[in-house]
Amino acid sequence: MTDSNPSLLGRISLAFGTFFAIIGNAELAAGIRRLRAGAPEPKPAPAAEHEPAAAVVAPAVSTLHQASPESALQLLGLLQREARLVDFVEEDIAAYSDADIGAAARLVHEGCRKTLREHFSLQPVRAESEGERVTLAAGFDAAAIRLSGNVVGQPPFSGQLTHRGWRVSDTRLPSLSDSHDPSIIAPAEVEL
Repeated sequence: MTDSNPSLLGRISLAFGTFFAIIGNAELAAGIRRLRAGAPEPKPAPAAEHEPAAAVVAPAVSTLHQASPESALQLLGLLQREARLVDFVEEDIAAYSDADIGAAARLVHEGCRKTLREHFSLQPVRAESEGERVTLAAGFDAAAIRLSGNVVGQPPFSGQLTHRGWRVSDTRLPSLSDSHDPSIIAPAEVEL
């Protein structure tokens, strides 16, 4: 197989990797949407016509905090319990048929969705519909809205909303006891 003609296994691996990359990168998501719509790649404008890059609005510098792995491990454990996500990703699926893999992917999707909806309240960052023109006034939240394309000058910025974004308005993860080991995302199973 070549990079331009990936195998089924390669496509599945790419799909899962892309799924998580899209969640974390709005610019990538916008690019993939453009590709799927058949839209041409935006052309960068000549540099001589623009103000210096220093004029671009930058997010405020903030202090870095060390993230606790416990919540991430807990979420991974929930995705394993409801969707068997780790089992699916770690399984060598080369020997399975496309129909079997598709049926398994449907179950994983259903379980992942159930987990997200049970433990998180998700709201769009922007209320407008995707594709609408929006204007961002000075002082907009650069952490909640990522600009892409020809970003120069000062706000207000006008552009097309390519993704509404997601914001978690409520988290309902179960409490953990002191004796719980969050690194065990799925216990081994022994049948007697």
